[in-house]
Amino acid sequence: MVNILEVDGVEKKYPGVIANQGVSLHVREGSIHAIIGENGAGKSTLMKILYGLVRPDAGVIKVFDREVSLKSPQDAIALGIGMVHQHFKLADNATVLENVILGSEPSRFGFAIKFEEARKKLVEIAHTYQLDIDPDESISNLGVGERQRVEIAKVLFRGAKILILDEPTAVLVPQEVSELFTNLRELVNKGLTVLFISHKLDEVLAIADEITIMRQGTTVASRKPHDTNKKELAELMVGGELPRPKAGAQNISSKSILTIKGASYSRADGREILRGVNLDLHGGEILGLAGVEGNGQSELIELIMGLMRPSSGTVEVLGLNTVTTPTRDIRNAGVGYIPQDRQRDGLLMSAPLWENRILGHQFSQPMAKGIWVNKGSAAEDSKRVVAEFDVRTPGVNVLASALSGGNQQKFIVGRELSGDPHLIIAAQPTRGVDVGAQAIIWEQLMKARTRGAGILLISADLEELFSLSDRIAVIYGGSIVSILNPSTTTAEDLGLAMTGAISA
Repeated sequence: MVNILEVDGVEKKYPGVIANQGVSLHVREGSIHAIIGENGAGKSTLMKILYGLVRPDAGVIKVFDREVSLKSPQDAIALGIGMVHQHFKLADNATVLENVILGSEPSRFGFAIKFEEARKKLVEIAHTYQLDIDPDESISNLGVGERQRVEIAKVLFRGAKILILDEPTAVLVPQEVSELFTNLRELVNKGLTVLFISHKLDEVLAIADEITIMRQGTTVASRKPHDTNKKELAELMVGGELPRPKAGAQNISSKSILTIKGASYSRADGREILRGVNLDLHGGEILGLAGVEGNGQSELIELIMGLMRPSSGTVEVLGLNTVTTPTRDIRNAGVGYIPQDRQRDGLLMSAPLWENRILGHQFSQPMAKGIWVNKGSAAEDSKRVVAEFDVRTPGVNVLASALSGGNQQKFIVGRELSGDPHLIIAAQPTRGVDVGAQAIIWEQLMKARTRGAGILLISADLEELFSLSDRIAVIYGGSIVSILNPSTTTAEDLGLAMTGAISA
């Protein structure tokens, strides 16, 4: 097979940061080529260069053996390159169909949009790749997993020949991952080429034809899956032995710090999202919450944080009734919250790190000095978070937008574990982070459990749920359908419970 994409000597520098330096990448046509590396290794910058979002300072890019200059995504699309971003590019106030066709609307004489033709094509794509999307649903009503499926449909709708997938399995259960891999193989057999960016090394070894490893802005090695293993790949990524988190002592107390009794929630249009949820979380315990995204996890979090009121039932956090207690008081009582979407809900992207450190803590020491923000203390504590959680940044005055996604995540986790909260709501705490960063975050969560904090872990990563949880609750259709023991449950059984096939 010939190379469909060649990258040689690509460089990209920003003030104080070398994002890419001497990057080389050769991708064979009709293959699945995985790219792995630590957060901040330069993967995202390289993908943005290949999609025309960023222009390199130096280097050569060839597509179909022709040197190209990608000045915009339109150039990339015209060459048959499509990209599904880790952080989605969707209009919340439009439908799935409108988002999919936006920018490439099929029209008659350049005027009337041929919606039925577009709908038919989208339905065929959704059926072929089992994306399970409703063309008429508003994006604002979709969970993270559903939004990702819409992004994949957008790329396929435009007829991409080279498909860049950034963490495509982050929100899928095992059965869905297997189906996706089967479909990718079918596409590859028909000539499609896939660039597969992932932090899940088991998946990379299972699906890739070739693996390129990046570290500190450059490509350092290339491996065939049958010639390597998970340990070698991880050590190539981090440049040494992979850190090994310690489980720590179990210290579950008899006191409940989160009690949910018969909680239901309906939207204004009458659609019931949560149905009679019962959960009980103790200090010193990690309670995992598993479920295909869009089954009520987001709404349950908002009920716990006092951002919404249940239609019926009660929610108590640290003895406080969330219906009558303001969210600020819930936070001040000792609640840390790691949101599932770090850029939308966790950070001010155009603000420096020290300002992001005070978010949700601006009325507490050391962030506050009377009624004023204590900038000096905020900056110093930001430096502590950066050091303890290995956040790769030139300094705390750097804008949050300048950090890679994984380093943004580590900063949020560090902020939310500051002050030793009694209850930690951790929604997808390691989504989009590398194995080294994952180990750091897992270790910090287990340390919090050891000192007596209760943790509600909402995760689509089954390895994470099995590794950390003392119990796993399964949510399906807005109800808790199972409470499982991780030590006696298989990944396949958990996946079946998450899709409603079994309950206990």
